Formats: sequence, structure tokens, C-alpha cells
Amino acid sequence: MICRRILKHHKAWSSGRRWWSCSYAAARASLPPAAYRNESPFLGFLTQLRYSPHSSMGFGSNKRTDLNIAHELRGCCFSTQASMELQVGEIVDVPLAQTGEGIAECELLKWYVQEGDEIDEFQPLCEVQSDKATIEITSRYKGKVSQILHDPGEIVKVGETLLKMVVGELLAPIEIVGNVENLQSVVSEICNSNNQSSELKKTSIGGVLSTPAVRNLAKQYGIDIGDIHGSGMDGRVIREDVLKYAADKGIIKEALASLSDSSGEKLLRVGGGGTHMSAAQGWDYGDETIILRGFQRAMVKSMTLAAKIPHFHYVEEINCDALVKLKSSFQKENSDPDVKHTFLPVLIKSLSMALSRYPFLNSSFNDELHRVTVTLKGSHNIGVAMATQHGLVVPNIKKVQSLSILEITKELSRLQQLASVNKLSSDDVSGGTITLSNIGTIGGKFGSPLVNSPEVAIIAIGRIQKTPHFDDDGNVYPVSVMSINIGADHRVLDGATVARFCNEWKLFIEKPELLILHMR
Repeated sequence: MICRRILKHHKAWSSGRRWWSCSYAAARASLPPAAYRNESPFLGFLTQLRYSPHSSMGFGSNKRTDLNIAHELRGCCFSTQASMELQVGEIVDVPLAQTGEGIAECELLKWYVQEGDEIDEFQPLCEVQSDKATIEITSRYKGKVSQILHDPGEIVKVGETLLKMVVGELLAPIEIVGNVENLQSVVSEICNSNNQSSELKKTSIGGVLSTPAVRNLAKQYGIDIGDIHGSGMDGRVIREDVLKYAADKGIIKEALASLSDSSGEKLLRVGGGGTHMSAAQGWDYGDETIILRGFQRAMVKSMTLAAKIPHFHYVEEINCDALVKLKSSFQKENSDPDVKHTFLPVLIKSLSMALSRYPFLNSSFNDELHRVTVTLKGSHNIGVAMATQHGLVVPNIKKVQSLSILEITKELSRLQQLASVNKLSSDDVSGGTITLSNIGTIGGKFGSPLVNSPEVAIIAIGRIQKTPHFDDDGNVYPVSVMSINIGADHRVLDGATVARFCNEWKLFIEKPELLILHMR
């Protein structure tokens, strides 16, 4: 029976740890008993098989062989478990993996597969939704779906089995020769051939680092992954990079349109959804109980926590005549049909400028472990509340202080498109430092917003309306006025600080030339 010996690579993949597998039985037969006396019966590998930060391996002697393991090393598998012995035809459980920090359960939205379907490695199996984001669960194996254990709409705990699969294909083990010297030469040959294949791979894809799942996503959109600039560690291309590239190139709109059609099947019926009329039965006024899930359940948790925060609110009116002219000028000079200029990007950029002078409004509060602290956030990750058919969601635009108004416009459009089809990633909705709630797009002059903890401030923006004003001579003239209401955590902020901050923000809005003057 062939056992496996594993060596953990110093890099970790997002889908799990990376293991290097090889045949153990043949190597053991050629080594002296002393070489495997410390063998671990659970993992089936030699404790003499040493690991170093330089990715070198020892084989029970003082000699060391530099593996230089490349990312495309043949014989790799992706697993969150240590050295699992699988046989072709064996039934394995596919659990719900950890989808994010602090996530204990998810709602199963829909299945992409059915019992009896043949599945390829990294093929999407289902879609789940946590309190923060919607995630696709992909297969780690190639095989056949044996049994589906949950129906759409059910709540699944992290670690609980989603489905059972019959394993259809395993990676062939690497053959090992009969003695240590030959063993080292074989390893050397593996590394040499692997380096050659790695160089060939780099030639074809530009040396791009990414997981197979991300490559599969890029392939679905017809994107050459070598054209994407990676924002992950060591330049790794992550899922968000692919989606942003697709949105910038206009590719993602077609995919989002098809996703929107399918997502329309799952609408939360709220308000009048419980009233039906039938010609035979007449009016039916029966009660209907709705289970709050996904973003709506997240809102219950966050607002329950917000109700414990001592709030105060500061209301102000801002003259937006110059802002209206600036937006009109942007739209006239716009040559990109995919870009639609609105007031919000200018408000977001001017808000960031004001935050630079009043950093306490861009902070987080923490009173855990009997120690009260306030963290002044370096990045201006400004959240924008969006009302969708799936519930209220607050994605945020990262590092606004380093973005132009045009870049903010494009990023805001990307987030709005993803939110409309419930495809925001956990990164899109986490890490916010202050929130804007633009209720004016729906109606109303102003609202009294509640802070999104651990943030310390939130701003509700009302509709821009023409109102009559009087000049010094008593003449009436129209002014475009916008009402704002700043909700603040009184444990961190006081009225004077918020008032001075608001005056600074108001100045940048009413005189955009000052915004341009101070913009970096």
C-alpha cells in the first residue's frame, strides 16, 4: 500500500495549505531503520524530513537538497487537512469551510450541481451568504456528486457537511528509487524539470501568482490573467483584482446581467408581500412570518449594538450651487459612455479632505478587556449605504485619500453593480472607517442615522433642493441646498469637534476650487 510523505510549503494558498506528496513505501524500504525510527503513525511521514525557510529538505543525513519548489510543482494538492489517504471511488464529505473571520454559519442560497453530476476540480458547487458577503464554494476534488445534504434557504454551520462526493481521480504518486543517493538525484531532477516548466509557465502568463480558482474566474470572463495587476502578497492576483479588471474593461456587465436574472428568483417579500387575492377565495389577510437572513440579519445585529452607543446628531445645510455646476461640467466633458458622473464622488473626496484635518472622525472605538482605546485609522475607507433587493449593505471605497474623483466614480459604480446582484466580496464590505447614507436618492430632507460600530461617525445626506434665500438687500434668489445629519459616538466625539469638521467639509463643497487646491 502506498503511503504519502508530505512537506508543507512555506507559502499558503487561499483554498488551503499546499502539500508536496511523494511515495513513501519505496523510500522507506531503501533507508536504514534509524532513518525512520521517529516516524509519525498519524501523518505517515518522516520526522527526519526537515523543513527550513529556504525550502530545503533533509533525508536522514547531514546532506541537504535544495528543492526550490515552484508554484506549479507537479504532484501538489490543496487541502485543509493533513495528508488524507483517498482512493478512487471513495466517498468524501465536502464541508462548509471558514468563509471569513468570525463567521460561524451561512445561508445556502442555491446549488450549481445536482446529485449524479460529474464535477471537475475547482468547479463551483453552491453559493452561500454570510452576514458580510456572498461566496461561491468550489470543489477540491474531481468526482461525482453522491448526495446533497442541504436545501436552499437552510442555515449551514461552518464545518458541517454540504454534500458527499465519489472521488473520481487522484494525482499519481512520484516514484522513488532504492537508496538515498538516487533519491536525492530524483528530487534534483524533479526540481530541474519543475523549474523548466515554471519558466515556460511564466513565459506564457507573465509569472502571475494566483490560485486555480482565480484563474478559473478569469477564464470565465475571457481575461488573460497576465494583463491583471495583482494586489495580493508578492503581487498575487486575487478574486477582487479579476472583478475590478473586468468592470474597468466593461466585461463584467454582461456577466452581472445574467447573474441578476438568476438572483431575481430569490427576493425577500417584505411589507405587502403577505397579502394575496384569489378570484375563488376573495381577499386573504393572513399573517406571514419571515425569517431574516443574510444582510437583514446582519442589520439586526449591528443596529442592536448601535442602540447601546450614546449618540448625538449635528444638522447642517450646505449650498450646492457650485457642486451642481461642477457635476454638469464633468458630464459635458465626459467621453466615456460607461462613466456616469454624480454628486456623490465629489462629496466622498471632499469628506476625505476634511477627515485629514479631523482624524478622530475616522477612528474606531474599543472597550474590550477593561481597556478603552481609540484607533485613528490611516486609510479613509468610506462606506456607502446601498439599499438592494437583498437588504441594506454598506460596501466601502478603500484609501479614498489616494484616489481621484474619477477613480472614486468608477469604484463606486463597480460596488453598486456587484451589490445589485448580491456579489460583493467580504473585502468589499469590511474595513470601513466612516459611513455615508445617501437617503436623498430615495427621498427626504435628512435622517437621524445610527453609527455602524466600531466606527464613530455616520453621515446622512438629504436631497438637493432649490430653496428661496434672501440677500442683504432683501431680494429673493434660489439656492440648491443639501441637508446633512452627522450621527456621532459621544464617547469619542464632542459637539465642537463635529461642528468644526462639518464647517471644513462644507467649505470644500461650497468652494470646489479649494478642494482642487489642497488635493494631492
